[in-house]
Amino acid sequence: MSFVIDLSKIDFLDSSGLGALVQTSKECKKLKLGFSVVGNSRVAQTIKLVRLGDFLNLKASLEDAFLYLQK
Repeated sequence: MSFVIDLSKIDFLDSSGLGALVQTSKECKKLKLGFSVVGNSRVAQTIKLVRLGDFLNLKASLEDAFLYLQK
């Protein structure tokens, strides 16, 4: 089972949102669930700025996220 959060329609992501994503990622790892975040360029820039892109398995599209999680 896998979990994808689609933030492609979000304009702004603050520290609270980042914290929630980190907690969700940690919980998914505990439960052995696949996890990925999809973000537009603004969201991706924020996530990459705080160096969480790899940790959150940031992808550019839902298709990329689903392909990643099928591995």
